Amino acid sequence: MSQSSRYDQKLEHILRTSARIFAAKGYHSTSMRDISRATGVSLAGLYHYCKSKDELLFLIQDHCFGCVQERLEQRIRKINDPFEKLRTLIDNHLSFFAANMAEMKVLSHEAESLAGELNERVSAKKEKYARLARKILREIQEQQRTKAQIDLTVAAYALFGMMNWIYNWYDPRGKLSVKQLVDNITRLFLSGFLSPEEAEFALANSPAREKVNIWRTA
Repeated sequence: MSQSSRYDQKLEHILRTSARIFAAKGYHSTSMRDISRATGVSLAGLYHYCKSKDELLFLIQDHCFGCVQERLEQRIRKINDPFEKLRTLIDNHLSFFAANMAEMKVLSHEAESLAGELNERVSAKKEKYARLARKILREIQEQQRTKAQIDLTVAAYALFGMMNWIYNWYDPRGKLSVKQLVDNITRLFLSGFLSPEEAEFALANSPAREKVNIWRTA
């Protein structure tokens, strides 16, 4: 095995173990000493791979967003049907994070834990991924040409909200396989929970929005 391969394997071990600890304890409650003990890598060894705990969190986030986006771009390269592209996006996202639940929790919970340049670099990758999702949704809208169109930003982030919340409730060893999860979320996103007729009725009879305030004196 080459020296670079051993380096990559050790770094992957450090990142995967760190993600598990961050997910369990929280980023701010975890020390580099905790990570050293869990990985079996000395503190000096850890600093050989990353300069700080911030950089360690950055590497986890950067690696995850990079992997999931690269896989998606490869998978949809030869797909023309926008609906198939969307299903592939959902399958790609859920399959990746169902196999990396600790990383998904860290990405969700620690989204604002980075600052400065590291935060900007992760945010740029996230925005690139979101733009790709909006592009696919725009292609679907253009193909359907319906009058009442959902705002693309609302649609994209609603979809990511559905997918990114699975770490709270989904068990890959439970009754739903990843394929069944993908099928359900795809149908729910495209068709809704209700039939079109029932959805129309529910919207038509929804009460007017009222102002809600938790303070009596406001």
